[in-house]
Amino acid sequence: MELHRMEEEAWRGYELDFRYTSAFYYDVRVEAAEGRFTFSAVKTPFEAPVEKSFRDGLFQPWWQGSAAYGFFEDGAAAPVAVIETWAEEWSNRLRVTELWVAEGYRRMGLGRRLMEKAKEQAVHEKRRAVILETQSCNAPAIAFYLAQGFELIGFDKCCYSNDDAARKEVRLELGWFTPAGAEGEAGR
Repeated sequence: MELHRMEEEAWRGYELDFRYTSAFYYDVRVEAAEGRFTFSAVKTPFEAPVEKSFRDGLFQPWWQGSAAYGFFEDGAAAPVAVIETWAEEWSNRLRVTELWVAEGYRRMGLGRRLMEKAKEQAVHEKRRAVILETQSCNAPAIAFYLAQGFELIGFDKCCYSNDDAARKEVRLELGWFTPAGAEGEAGR
């Protein structure tokens, strides 16, 4: 299988069907006391594995200028794995807006190869980091990103709703920093 660039005109709005099961979540807590904040994110088992699913589309208008790449079976019209990236110009970072691998194609190295593509793009474009978001309830994705060299760079306790922490679905931001010498400065 080869990686192909997916042109926006042909793939705008193409829906990706995300599904995962997680036995763990990261319990995100913030405590404030005497002029300091203490943050923790502790890997915690769910009482029973949780299944999540949602749909999202490629080339959304708010990611204007994004790029997408996909793996296709020989002669297939639909991709089996996709990554979409967007240049966050103001901070000189490359954001992964979508990373999707079809269920029957997981654990075959396609996700790793797609992340390598994003890292190569960031280095080529002299970006200082590759960043992405996931949810604290998606332990399989977090484990994958950590294995790819990403680290936790932030969180948002009210991104999806005002009770994200109670729902165990806090937005986590992860980042991979480009090697020394490959990064450019932020546009400030």
